[in-house]
Amino acid sequence: MLGWALAFLLLAVVAGLLGFGGIAGASAWIAQILFVVLLVLLVLSFVVRALRGRGVR
Repeated sequence: MLGWALAFLLLAVVAGLLGFGGIAGASAWIAQILFVVLLVLLVLSFVVRALRGRGVR
């Protein structure tokens, strides 16, 4: 998922440099959403592992 977020971020930067504002804005918004989802899943994974008694290595 981080790969998708980075791909959309790169697409947003390239589209912004070429003057495609609408595509750049949409791609940046998608990259932000994917990054937030990634962070939420990461924290949720840490919490579940801690509750099950397995520490984070």
